[in-house]
Amino acid sequence: MPTPRELMQIAVRVLDNKKAKDIKVLQTSDVTILADYFILCTAGSTTQIKTLTDEVSKALSEAGEPPLRTEGYRGGGWVLVDFGAVVVHLFLKDIREFYALERLWRDAREVDISDLIEKENTDPVTDKGLV
Repeated sequence: MPTPRELMQIAVRVLDNKKAKDIKVLQTSDVTILADYFILCTAGSTTQIKTLTDEVSKALSEAGEPPLRTEGYRGGGWVLVDFGAVVVHLFLKDIREFYALERLWRDAREVDISDLIEKENTDPVTDKGLV
């Protein structure tokens, strides 16, 4: 059975592979009993939110941790997928900004996930994104 950290890592990789934006992970184990990790990300459309929800649910189910519940799937602007130790929040940009969970959970430590996500294509000379 994977650890909460391993589940978080699987989820982050899946979300990154499916082009989720602004992925952030908060380690919440010291500030709440709700979960060990909150994963927050932004999608460009409700269709992408549904795809991200389906893919992260499939990957973690295959790892032995099916979702306990999914909220907001039909509404589409904010979907919460609860895996027990890991809770994934998928947002449209304006809804994420409105609810500002990063601010609400500011006492939680942000986890460095730079080794889990792919770097965007950058120009090695200017270090700016390539089009």
